[in-house]
Amino acid sequence: MDGISDVAVGVKRGSEELNGASNGSDSKKLRVEEAPPSRVIHIRKLPNEASEAEVIALGLPFGKVTNILTLKGKNQAFLEMGTEEAAITMVNYYTTVTPHIRNVPVFIQYSNHKELKTDASNQRTQAVLQAVSAVQSPSSDVQEILAAASSPVLRIIIDNMFYPVTLDVLQQIFSKFGTVMKIITFTKNNQFQALLQFSDPVNAQQAKLALDGQNIYNSCCTLRIDFSKLVNLNVKYNNDKSRDYTRPELPAGDGQPSLDPTVAAAFSKDSNSLLGKIPGALNPLSAAAAAAAAAGRVALAGQAGSSGVLLVSNLNEEVSNTHMNTRVYGDVQRVKILYNKKDSALIQMSDSNQAQLAMSHLNGQKMYGKIIRVTLSKHQTVALPRDGLDDQGLTKDYANSPLHRFKKPGSKNFQNIFPPSATLHLSNIPQDVTEDDLRLLFSNAGGTVKAFKFFQDRKMALIQMSTVEEAIQALIDLHNYNMGGNQHLRVSFSKSTI
Repeated sequence: MDGISDVAVGVKRGSEELNGASNGSDSKKLRVEEAPPSRVIHIRKLPNEASEAEVIALGLPFGKVTNILTLKGKNQAFLEMGTEEAAITMVNYYTTVTPHIRNVPVFIQYSNHKELKTDASNQRTQAVLQAVSAVQSPSSDVQEILAAASSPVLRIIIDNMFYPVTLDVLQQIFSKFGTVMKIITFTKNNQFQALLQFSDPVNAQQAKLALDGQNIYNSCCTLRIDFSKLVNLNVKYNNDKSRDYTRPELPAGDGQPSLDPTVAAAFSKDSNSLLGKIPGALNPLSAAAAAAAAAGRVALAGQAGSSGVLLVSNLNEEVSNTHMNTRVYGDVQRVKILYNKKDSALIQMSDSNQAQLAMSHLNGQKMYGKIIRVTLSKHQTVALPRDGLDDQGLTKDYANSPLHRFKKPGSKNFQNIFPPSATLHLSNIPQDVTEDDLRLLFSNAGGTVKAFKFFQDRKMALIQMSTVEEAIQALIDLHNYNMGGNQHLRVSFSKSTI
């Protein structure tokens, strides 16, 4: 019924009959004539688990996809493009670049069909097409779409990063869609970001379609993915910030810990790895499972099994240990200001994931006039003073505090963790409290209120201070502030602006 020579192999063969073909077998009846260009594309030798979205992803860079028909039993599909021009561009491109789905090469050719006559009421097919239409731009020129999506490099932003996301976690997730060659991670605009280079632009397109908007862990660590304007990454060092998988001989770089090669190997060998079970998209994990994954399998080399204790230095010595208990990035258990070095403190979080999260967001921030340094401590716990020993109030125990935000797995608080910003989110506001009351309260904390906005129900609001430092100080001073009637104000950083 259908056929033309395989465009993805070097030796052209006659097309094959669709009826009776199994997994694109070449043993069926062959014909020597070539079908003319058509806006319907015939795709063969698809992997068994290939989804309709992944098939559609093959056509997205070239223009609008208007219909799809999959033949699961035969490992084949038909893809209808919006125009014949788009189909020709697609076939010409895949003549030189072999397309892959889930690391399996697939074969693409023109179909003898001029259009796909499928049941227009097929809700599932229409839903898939509508879902991908959001990433298409019908009004854009086909070549512009192709140019935008022809880079093998993706720019990845992690939102709501409650648990640490490492370079190896990204490699494990994205390698489901093709060969990951290079990764560079960095922090920009107070957000963890990465540039990731595939060996093939098509793999980048497939990964973007499948992963954009997905959560790595339940309710947090959301992937935001775009194409980078770069077409090649220049990696100088192999360490916990960057990696060139094609050049294992690269140095670690000055002051950067090199990664134990067994860490990366563990991801591919450990059949029990939670991340290893991702079948091309992400499975939601419980908060407890995410913690176990982050602590046990995605820890950086040299930090495996690391404690939840932070060493914070260059503090303003006038700041009490009560002010260290911010609770923004986790539940603080204990705080100890060092006796012989009172500009430094040990802070014990509930676990190592919360410690790493706090470190990534707070290191280098300005607090009470001084830029603080936050690192992981070698201590496993913060010891309480022995009975009868007066340590001058330098140690505080918050283990039984009723104010912990993150004790309940899956809490909405996991979704509202953001880097320090000048805008604060206020909640649990009593009904009789006015805007003027809150402006005065935050001004008295030592800052300048630049803007304020109540939410519709007036139980929540946004308040913008003049600097990030002022916002940090206000949060420390006013989170859990008693507004009267035993109603305590809740303060956290916001991703919004007013």
